[in-house]
Amino acid sequence: MISKEQFDREINLIVANAIREDVGDGDHSSLACIPASAQGKAKLLVKDQGIIAGVEFAEKIFDHVDRDLRLEVQIRDGQKVKHGDIAFYVEGRSQSILKAERLTLNAMQRMSAIATKTRKYVNLLEGTGAKILDTRKTTPGIRALEKWAVKIGGGENHRFALYDMIMLKDNHIDFAGGITKAITKTRKYLEEKGKDLKIIVEARNLDEVEEILQCGGVYRILLDNFSFEDTTTAVKRIAGKCQTESSGGINESTIRKYAECGVDYISSGALTHSVYNMDLSLKAVDG
Repeated sequence: MISKEQFDREINLIVANAIREDVGDGDHSSLACIPASAQGKAKLLVKDQGIIAGVEFAEKIFDHVDRDLRLEVQIRDGQKVKHGDIAFYVEGRSQSILKAERLTLNAMQRMSAIATKTRKYVNLLEGTGAKILDTRKTTPGIRALEKWAVKIGGGENHRFALYDMIMLKDNHIDFAGGITKAITKTRKYLEEKGKDLKIIVEARNLDEVEEILQCGGVYRILLDNFSFEDTTTAVKRIAGKCQTESSGGINESTIRKYAECGVDYISSGALTHSVYNMDLSLKAVDG
């Protein structure tokens, strides 16, 4: 996984690029009708229910736009919210608040939706021992935000990108000439490059599980689109020699049954690619 320093750099890049995209050479709507000296106050109003996420990110946005802006946080990331709750107040230059408004809302609405869905999946897995993972099926350019939201919701992050873990999927295996060749070549590559990366290998059936086990040295076997019966059989055959992960079309109605098969992890792209934004609003209030 990536380091905290690298993650922080990703977040800072997102803020800077998003402000560049949204503001350009100036917020002319605000510049045209609001004096630079005008002071204001606004509240982040929740108009939905679920798990709030992105409050800490909002602090970074406001600090980037104007370090003199002051936040009074009422509800922290990861807490349940309902319609009418106020997550925070922000006070300072009115022009600065308006400049940061849309990025704050866009980010928090999506992050809160992801955190809410993740928490639902976490609750469905309660008592099974299995943990929910995200995937790389994220929105280009804001992966760090979406994976942050998964963590806020109680899930765990899979690899961040292509560079921090080896994951040999069906196409890698087919292009390499089979599972054994793919694993052998990967080990040689890591040794030559002096890299210490964990290896995950996807299995499409029980025969491939056996071949992966014979090769050894694998951190986790990904059981892709396995039936419940085959998943249970695979977990028994693996018998703790490495970690196990289920994936492939798993949804709210099937996730617990897969967990009860004994897998360590269940990965779901739906955590980040299929969510409906939480309804939030930034509203001006009297000082």
